[in-house]
Amino acid sequence: MIQGRIVRGAAGTVINTPTAALGAGIAVGTGMEESLLEQGPDAFLLLTADGTIAFVNAAAERLFGYPREQLLGAGHNILLSEDERGGFLRVFGRLGRGSLSGRRPFAAAGRRRDGSELSLEITCSLVTVGAGPAMAVAIRDGSHREDTDSGRRLAVSLLDATLESTADGIVVISNEGLITGINDQYLKLWGMPPELVAAEDPTALVTFIARQLLDPDYFLQKVGELNADRVKQSHDVLEFKDGRTVELYSRPQKVADTVVGRIWNFRDVSSTQRAQDQARRALKELAEQAEKLKELAFQDPLTGLANRILFTERVAAALLNRDPVHVLLLDLDDFKEVNDILGHHAGDQMLVEIADRLQKCVGPHGTVARLGGDEFVVLLIGCNDSDTVAQRIVATLNAPFSIEGTLLRPGLSLGVASRGAGAMTSSELLRQADLAMYAAKEAGKNCYLHFRPEMLTELLARTQLTAGLRRAVELGQIVVHYQPVVSTELLEVVQFEALARWQFEGKLMPPDEFIRTAERSGLIRDIGAEVLRRSCAELQPWLAEDPCRSLAVNVSGVQLLHRDFAERVLDIAAWGNVNPHQLVLEVTESVFFDPRSHVIAQLESLRGAGIRVALDDFGTGYSSLGRLQALPVDIVKIDKSFVSMLRTGAEKLPILTSMIHMARSLGLKVTAEGIETPEQAHYLMAQGCDALQGFLFSRPEPEHRRELGIRNTAAAVAALAAASRRG
Repeated sequence: MIQGRIVRGAAGTVINTPTAALGAGIAVGTGMEESLLEQGPDAFLLLTADGTIAFVNAAAERLFGYPREQLLGAGHNILLSEDERGGFLRVFGRLGRGSLSGRRPFAAAGRRRDGSELSLEITCSLVTVGAGPAMAVAIRDGSHREDTDSGRRLAVSLLDATLESTADGIVVISNEGLITGINDQYLKLWGMPPELVAAEDPTALVTFIARQLLDPDYFLQKVGELNADRVKQSHDVLEFKDGRTVELYSRPQKVADTVVGRIWNFRDVSSTQRAQDQARRALKELAEQAEKLKELAFQDPLTGLANRILFTERVAAALLNRDPVHVLLLDLDDFKEVNDILGHHAGDQMLVEIADRLQKCVGPHGTVARLGGDEFVVLLIGCNDSDTVAQRIVATLNAPFSIEGTLLRPGLSLGVASRGAGAMTSSELLRQADLAMYAAKEAGKNCYLHFRPEMLTELLARTQLTAGLRRAVELGQIVVHYQPVVSTELLEVVQFEALARWQFEGKLMPPDEFIRTAERSGLIRDIGAEVLRRSCAELQPWLAEDPCRSLAVNVSGVQLLHRDFAERVLDIAAWGNVNPHQLVLEVTESVFFDPRSHVIAQLESLRGAGIRVALDDFGTGYSSLGRLQALPVDIVKIDKSFVSMLRTGAEKLPILTSMIHMARSLGLKVTAEGIETPEQAHYLMAQGCDALQGFLFSRPEPEHRRELGIRNTAAAVAALAAASRRG
């Protein structure tokens, strides 16, 4: 006989369980007990705590259509319909815990092996076995109650489905302290073991929950308050120790306006809370960034001064009042040289120093702004003496200071514009200051000028001139006239100077009237290239007749700023089939003071190719006599201002004489220009000048009249020779 052992049911019932069916720790009964279980009319199951079938009798096999060996070890859910699969704990566990409600039969929907459903009437009882708590389940066919209980079954099924479909954890406690409803989400939320629920002890559930909370005392106090007041509702937020957040909703459960228990609803809002926290942090960061961006939007990042936007706003606000309003716009002169020579870091240091000096000049009652680059602007409100401030700015900014061991003295041009009697906008006031600033730059820099209405007229004239000049360059309307240069040794024309002319509004405009506009607009590069190209083409036959003949072309310092200037000159000479030795480039002394090394390097490169360099307007530069030996030139041209001092030819002009003798002593050729009288010509020839040029010989003539210029020159030379013989 197989040995078994006795177990005691929760209601005191003695149950002898079969070892072969139950497995570990459960023995098979013998004799009458086994016969009763096997031969009884009701199906009998024994379920372990996790819902596994540990024992079945023959009635169960017949009722469900499964052989015993297929049921043993299987989950009890295979015997329930889909609607009843809410879980073992809810269907069996809550009613099979030894309580009074657990011993009352209840209806359920079963499922046979063939898939057909049947109505069941189930009675459960909690038992204890060696392996732990188990459940004895008695089942009988409940089809005789199907009609009367169908409505209730549908309602229960819908309730169960609702409990299981919700994402909230729900538990329902009766007024007597019994658990009358619970869903799986509740167990998952708290990680609650099934045996704790099976114990049907609400206090244990509350204690289990409290251990997981950051503030357990608050939770316990709240539960106590709600248990004491059955009609009270509550909404609380519980914080887990593991970082989760749960919302607790508690409200009374009513049946026909009678409170029969309390529903506890737990909703995990951790992800929502995290999202809200992230959103709050993001909003805070955005607010901080917005504030920072707002500061940056109105502040110059390098100097910390106001920028153009803020300055414009403040000017507009100031113009709404009647107080005096002045705008002082300044531009640093030759600031680019600081960047080119010392680097942009040094340039930034200078801008910061300028900003600091301006702030000290203006004080707290004015606004100093940096508009960009090396351009600064000052707003004065309620100031009756803008001249004093302007003078202080010019003097203060012009004071030297050291950057990385280099002593610098900033130069500036300052324009002042003041609100007049009529209505003005901030842009109009700034535009007037800009015009005054450029007028100060034209006046020699390191000074300030007030805006005058005629400055606008001059600007319009310059604008029209620039537009017309641009069209002239595009349409090829720049022509070349040629003025002869006479050799005092050969007494004949050995050179022509090519001079640009512009046919503008019916008159021929000389270079002095448009070259500055060409330089300012950048058109000088195209004009210079066109003059060289055209003169090479037109004079090539004349130059080819005698290698001693040459062509002189004026070159602007702006042209030399382009690094490909030397290359372009040689390309044009090659294109025109002109020997580089027959080209002379005339430059003013100012180009030799340009700090950019490539300017001088290009002239030296051209000299290396055979092209000669002439120093034009000699005597009017910064230090002509002292620096002449160091300059990379071959020819000097005495400026006509010195020649004009000659009247009779008997004057004592030591400066003029010294210039000629010094140049010749250095091995340089000397050309005197602006000669209009025979007396001037005789004097300069006597002093040793190598070449003469001026209206005495010929005015500049276009190509088709160039031979006339040669004939006029020959006549003038013959007259000079005859006069010399008579003398």
